[in-house]
Amino acid sequence: MLFRRKARMLRWLVCGRLGPVWMWKALLLFVAIAFAGQLLGLIFNKSSVHPAGRSIFSSLDAQGPGLGSCQPHTHIMFLKTHKTASSTVLNMLYRFGEERDLRFALPLGYQLGYPLPFNAQRVKGYRGPRAVEFHIMGNHMRFNRPEVEKVMPADTFYFSIVRDPVALAESSFAYYKEVAPAFRKAKSLGDFADDPRKYYDPRVRNNHYARNLLWFDFGMEHNANFSEALAHLAEATIRQTFNLILVSEYFDQSMILLRHALCWPLDAVVSFSLNARQQKPSSIGGMSGTWVGKAAAAAGVGGRGGRSPAKTLTNVTEEQREKLRQWNALDLHLYKAFNRTFWEDINRFGYAQMEQEVALLRVRREDLARVCLRDGGKPVEAHRIRDKNIRPYQSGLVKILGYELQPGLDNATRTACLRMIRPEIQYKDVLDAKQFPRAVVVQAQPGLHNQGMVVAAGSSLLRQDSFRTGDRHVGGDAGRRIVEEGERDWDGSRLMRRNQTLIHGQEKGRLR
Repeated sequence: MLFRRKARMLRWLVCGRLGPVWMWKALLLFVAIAFAGQLLGLIFNKSSVHPAGRSIFSSLDAQGPGLGSCQPHTHIMFLKTHKTASSTVLNMLYRFGEERDLRFALPLGYQLGYPLPFNAQRVKGYRGPRAVEFHIMGNHMRFNRPEVEKVMPADTFYFSIVRDPVALAESSFAYYKEVAPAFRKAKSLGDFADDPRKYYDPRVRNNHYARNLLWFDFGMEHNANFSEALAHLAEATIRQTFNLILVSEYFDQSMILLRHALCWPLDAVVSFSLNARQQKPSSIGGMSGTWVGKAAAAAGVGGRGGRSPAKTLTNVTEEQREKLRQWNALDLHLYKAFNRTFWEDINRFGYAQMEQEVALLRVRREDLARVCLRDGGKPVEAHRIRDKNIRPYQSGLVKILGYELQPGLDNATRTACLRMIRPEIQYKDVLDAKQFPRAVVVQAQPGLHNQGMVVAAGSSLLRQDSFRTGDRHVGGDAGRRIVEEGERDWDGSRLMRRNQTLIHGQEKGRLR
């Protein structure tokens, strides 16, 4: 009797106070289904995005469309011209070589003797013609083919990149304003364009940045008077040496041509814009879907390359732009000639295929940006980058932007992402340290206590109290290299040693 009474009371509590039994059964069934769904969703998410332990860089998308039975080129010489997106191209070469343990023809400093004509002795570790196999050469130089051929193998692939000389002048003026005396004297680029000879003296050091800079980088006399015969001779000489000339204004299309020429995977030519300036919209890959329709015009325009003049040069009139073309007439000839060749190459490649592969490249860039970069890949000012080792060097009138890595990346992904955003100066130092491992610390000899500890760094010695000098560092904390005893720069100025840091006030101002 007592048991029945308690059973009725329990049914009353459950059904009356806490709801009917069927409701509880339904609730338990719903919870079981939800749990199973979450479990299955977790499994499918892991398998459809990236399997455990795999990086986005190891996915099939990293390879891109097939290239047939060709073998990747590993002997490469890139003539790094100034202000042409060449820092972004060099980053690709650095990444490709580092991932495959290739040997770089690195400079003793940060440039291969520039602005003097290149000499093989400027390559660190060079021991005579072909004594050491170098795979990749790409730091700034003034091209000198006989000396380059002493360093690079006979089957080397040569390529470079050109840019509309008017846009190049604008970028050079902003970046080298305090380096080139001709620019430093002028109030603005428009002021310089109105009367260049008022400010330009060909005998003054660093004024080469102010006239026919492409011509100069290719190793030719940039102050020569323009003539059709001279221009065509120089063009023919370049064609005899270089397998491919890219066009900065059509960067993504250039990367597709380069990928096929080198037989490289897609990820090798996917990049984030490096050395970008804050106040100027980036032009890298900046052609919209109508680029094919602009091909004919781009091949014959007066140095504009299909870009908006308002975006290329602010505060400069059309008349001043035309004066800049005349002032840089030798560069203009090279740009127009190789721009035409560029579109001929695309025509042979196929416009439809180019459109498809450019689209794949851009999608891949967006995917990698989402994985690698904070804020959706938006470049940020250097002082906002928490990691000081990846802050870009600042020069000139504008702020040079950089990137921040996404937190929480696995080791493999972080390493690959870091390579894509590491600035040129810091990347060179990383490669230098790998190719030329440095010793650490040795003890000072007895009797030299007043000189402090002696530090061995790449076989160079340094007094600890030398840190109290007032010399400026080149590259800050991140831009460092070893300087050999008694070494001098191209202009004869003595290079001092401070641990691993090159002390020379102007060298980095000439890097880009």
